[in-house]
Amino acid sequence: MLPNGKEKDRLMLNSLDLPGRPEDTRVVVAMSGGVDSSVTAALLKHQGYDVIGVTMQLYDHGKAMHRVGACCAGTDIQDARRVAEHLGIPHYVLDYESRFKEAVIDRFAESYLAGETPVPCVTCNQTVKFEDLLEAAKEFGADCMATGHYISSKMVGNRRVLFRPSDEDRDQTYFLFATTQEQIDFLRFPLGGMSKPEARQLAHELGLVVADKKDSQDICFVPTGKYTDIIERLHPGAAEPGKIVHIDGTVLGDHKGIIHYTVGQRRGLGVSYGGGPLYVVKLDPEQKHVLVGPREALVTRRLKLRDVNWLGLQTFAEFPESGLEIYAKVRSTRPPKEALLYALPNGEFEVELLDGEEGVAPGQACVFYEGLAKEAQLWGGGWIDRTVTELAIPETIGVSAAE
Repeated sequence: MLPNGKEKDRLMLNSLDLPGRPEDTRVVVAMSGGVDSSVTAALLKHQGYDVIGVTMQLYDHGKAMHRVGACCAGTDIQDARRVAEHLGIPHYVLDYESRFKEAVIDRFAESYLAGETPVPCVTCNQTVKFEDLLEAAKEFGADCMATGHYISSKMVGNRRVLFRPSDEDRDQTYFLFATTQEQIDFLRFPLGGMSKPEARQLAHELGLVVADKKDSQDICFVPTGKYTDIIERLHPGAAEPGKIVHIDGTVLGDHKGIIHYTVGQRRGLGVSYGGGPLYVVKLDPEQKHVLVGPREALVTRRLKLRDVNWLGLQTFAEFPESGLEIYAKVRSTRPPKEALLYALPNGEFEVELLDGEEGVAPGQACVFYEGLAKEAQLWGGGWIDRTVTELAIPETIGVSAAE
C-alpha cells in the first residue's frame, strides 16, 4: 500500500536530515548573542523550522553587563533576545552559573595549579553546552539542537559523522573532539558549509542587529585577559614562589608562581644563561620549578593521552601494532600534522608526532583527523597527560647554583 500525504512527509528527510516538513520539526538553537548563532537561528527560521532560542547565563548578570568580548553574559543575553524578537521566535535564558563555575572555571584553575595548560572551551562544550543545554533542548521537545559552530556533519551509513568545515580559517572541530556519538546524532551545525564573511553578509541581509558585532575572546570568563587573577581569587595563596631552573640543573633565578608561566614562553623570564634565548620547557608543581632551556628542548615527539574519545570507524582491536596513521592537531591555531596513534594493551593511548611539535603542554588537547583535506573526518581526540621531548628532560632535576 502506498503511503498517504502525511506519511510521505514523515518519510522524507528535510535539510537537517530529519523526517518530516520543517514546520513540523522543532529546533532549539543555542544563542550566545553573537553573529554565528544568530545567523543559525535566522537561517532555520527562514527555512520554516519551529525554532526556539535558548541562551545560557554563565555569569552574574550585573557584573557582566559591561564586559566586552565575553559570551553568554550581560549585553550578549540582551543581543540574543533582540535577535529572537526580530525573528519572531521564543527565547529563554537558562541559569547555568553554578554549573559553569564547577565544571569549567574551577577545573581551569586546578589545571593551571597542576602545571598544565587547559582548554576551557572544550570543557564547556563537553559539559555545560552538550550535556546540560542539550538535555534542556530535549525537555523543550526539540528534534535536534543547532549551534553556530563552524563544523560539518552528515550521515555516513547509519550514524552521523563530524567533518572539518569548508572554511579552514574558522575550523572549530578542535573544540568538539570530546562530543559523544549520542550528542552528535542530536546536534546540527548549519554554518559548516559557510565562511565567516558569508555569515556576516547574511546577517546584514537578514537585518540582524549583531551583524557587525566582534567575535568573543577565547577565554570568555577572563574579562581582563589575565587568567592569573581568576586563579588567585579562587585559590588565595596558591601561587607559591619557586625557582627558575635550567634543564641542566642550574638555578637561574626566582619566580612568583608557576601559574604565571606557560610552556613555550620566551618573553618575561628575566633570566639568561649561555648566551642563547631561553624558553619555558616544563612546569614542575611539586618542586615549584619553572624549567627553561634552548628551543630544541621544546620539540615534542610523543604524547601520552588520557580520556580519549574515539569517533573513527575502526575499533581499537583493528589498530595496527605499528600505529594507526592519523593527522593530529595539538593547538586550535595549528594545522593537523602526520602522526601515529597507538592503542596500548593496558588501555592507554600514545601519539607519535612524526615531524615533532614545539610548545606542547599537558592539559592541552590532541585531536585526531583522517586527513588534511577540507571536510576531513574528525576522529576524536584526548587530553595530553604527559609529553616526551626530543631532548630528554629528567622527571626530577637536581639543582645547583649558577656560577
